Amino acid sequence: MTAKMRNSNIELYRIIVMILIVAHHYVVNSGLVEVIEETPMSSKDFFYLLFGAWGKTGINCFVLITGYFMCKTEISLTKFLRLFLWIFTYSIIITGIFTLVGYTPLQLSKMWMEIVPFRNITLNFGTCFMLFYLCIPFLNILINNMTKRQHALLIMLLMFIYTLHGSVPKVDVYMNYVSWFCVVYFISSYLRLYPLKKDDDRTFWLVLTIISWSLSILSIFFLSFIQMKYTDNIQVNFSYLLISDSNSILALSNGVTSFMLFKNITIKKSKIINTISACSFGVLIIHANSNTMRMWLWNDIVDCVGHYDVEFYWLYAIASVLCIYLVCTLIDLIRMNTIETPLLNASEMVCKKIWCKFRNQENDEKGQ
Repeated sequence: MTAKMRNSNIELYRIIVMILIVAHHYVVNSGLVEVIEETPMSSKDFFYLLFGAWGKTGINCFVLITGYFMCKTEISLTKFLRLFLWIFTYSIIITGIFTLVGYTPLQLSKMWMEIVPFRNITLNFGTCFMLFYLCIPFLNILINNMTKRQHALLIMLLMFIYTLHGSVPKVDVYMNYVSWFCVVYFISSYLRLYPLKKDDDRTFWLVLTIISWSLSILSIFFLSFIQMKYTDNIQVNFSYLLISDSNSILALSNGVTSFMLFKNITIKKSKIINTISACSFGVLIIHANSNTMRMWLWNDIVDCVGHYDVEFYWLYAIASVLCIYLVCTLIDLIRMNTIETPLLNASEMVCKKIWCKFRNQENDEKGQ
């Protein structure tokens, strides 16, 4: 689907979600968490806690969009190559730039680990999303051969395993994003294949969205207050308990309710919204490309910790996130209009030649 064909309500949702993810990284990747935990709580700290609370919710939102539309779509070579080259190109370019300017020393082993696309199959979004993408054809076979009841029971079982256990203190759920994305895919595909009675009720989903997000905010305040009552500081992970990871109960409900709300919002198709939204994934894989990028962006350029205590800290944080989103969008637009098509065409040609050669060898072996 091209940007022009997409519904602008979903594309606007995608933009908002990515802004929330960048804001999350502003807090958790910059050293601000350590500052918050080392000082007595203040109104400033509560702002940062709320400002950076929604990254894991955002991940669920992205996968819900994917599942809702891909459960009735076939994965093609072109689609996967586009995704792969999207991630791989930025890994090469960003790693190369940091090495050339001397920001990081020339260490081939370290460069290789920064560039290779499948280096970390745990919580690295780009890597896990690519592997999850390859699973979609098989997930579609499964969901299309289950009954509605079987589909619902599977979701209940997976939520018991991942979400219930993932929302209880002192109970750990060890997972990687590939497996969790599959869980979210089952949920979103169920919503698409078996519409709920209130599926098109915008007011209903607005109310549920307000309730879910309000409960998330209240949980942050309540868990922080409990810690402050017995200690002089807090542990951010405990304050984020119910939204701390994508499988946490409120992170999941925030994603589902807000997605259903935006699905039912009717707005005029906007070329500007669709164009900006088409770069959302690019914004993610640029600004969160590697540990080196995170250190350079949040510590050296934005200097989040250095601006922790300035007078208009809240304005600086908001402006920084919006500027990063804008710059990364412009970079990705340049990539789309320059190198994406030639790289995609060349890669498709190579893959088809390899496939033809493989098929010919297979036919020759059968003939013998």
